[in-house]
Amino acid sequence: MTEAVLGLGSNLGDRVGYLAKALDGLESHAGIELVRVSSVYHSPPWGVVEQPDFLNLCVRIRTRLAPRELLHACKTVEADLGRTPNVRWGPREIDIDIVLMDGIDIDGPDLAIPHPRFADRRFVLEPLDEIASAWVVDGVPVSELAEALRRDEPEMECDLDERATQRLAELRAHSH
Repeated sequence: MTEAVLGLGSNLGDRVGYLAKALDGLESHAGIELVRVSSVYHSPPWGVVEQPDFLNLCVRIRTRLAPRELLHACKTVEADLGRTPNVRWGPREIDIDIVLMDGIDIDGPDLAIPHPRFADRRFVLEPLDEIASAWVVDGVPVSELAEALRRDEPEMECDLDERATQRLAELRAHSH
């Protein structure tokens, strides 16, 4: 099995509910095993800024799926939760991205692993650092990437949301 990290985000409707349902959807897939879920982080929108704030988390998984099979599984969960194609970086009920996949380096038009902009986004690096700080990308541990972004971009907002994290844990406990 291969280890991977997925990034999840939501900024429409019941954001914590969408994150919980997405985790449940991923977990119900026969080829995906959830290993560790980060806390939930709150951040302003990135790219298209005229939209609601996001809640984000990362989840570390083990999978038997090939990269494009994993992408298909993620897109299926998104569609099952009502996501439809929209404006790039626009509002969404749920977004699931493959951030890292152990030993995989792909740069294609439909899939790039590592995610091409993950090291520039605190809403990815903060939860990623929490659950995979020792993971090495291009010779640099995630913990160092996170610390560099905190130091170099201190105005970039991304805060731990303890209430959302607690509610996610409660929703997940009730679904099992």
